[in-house]
Amino acid sequence: MAFELPDLPYSHDALADQGMSRETLEYHHDIHHKAYVDNGNKAIAGTEWEGKSVEEIVKGTYKPDAVAQSGIFNNASQYWNHNQFWEMMAPNPGKMPSELESALKDSFGSVDKFKEEFAAAGAGQFGSGWCWLVKDNDGGLKVTKTENGVNPLCFNQTALLGCDVWEHSYYIDFRNKRPAYLSNFLEKLVNWENVASRM
Repeated sequence: MAFELPDLPYSHDALADQGMSRETLEYHHDIHHKAYVDNGNKAIAGTEWEGKSVEEIVKGTYKPDAVAQSGIFNNASQYWNHNQFWEMMAPNPGKMPSELESALKDSFGSVDKFKEEFAAAGAGQFGSGWCWLVKDNDGGLKVTKTENGVNPLCFNQTALLGCDVWEHSYYIDFRNKRPAYLSNFLEKLVNWENVASRM
């Protein structure tokens, strides 16, 4: 299955009043995400992975002990990550559904405590990577962080929420203030209905 660049689920300027500018989305979606599509398609051409789903490729090419992941993995995982990321945000997102709120309280003690842990994971990720809220194998919720393009698929976890902390995600709008970007993401951008639907 060839990778294809999905359309954003909203216009490029739909999140501008919430701290993610049109310029950021043009660079991040139209250039960075498209590069993962193009490079991923080139990398899998003529290999055993051509025609496989992106989830199969990510799980099948991830090397837990590798110093560096392969080009196939990097592009496939970043393609998958970004497909999720756009859907995890929304213009004027609504209130957090009660079932998600209850699950967060059960796992973290409070919604605020979850947000603190999530923001700390993102801020503490050295270099490029992601922070995640995942449903773990035991059914519990936990916060994780991953380097570069590694994602919860690699650990058989369900990604409920992910935030891209590569510099291209925030540098136009927040410069080097990653904690401010993470706070803005949690308070103004997250599509909590989408997060709840993944549980």
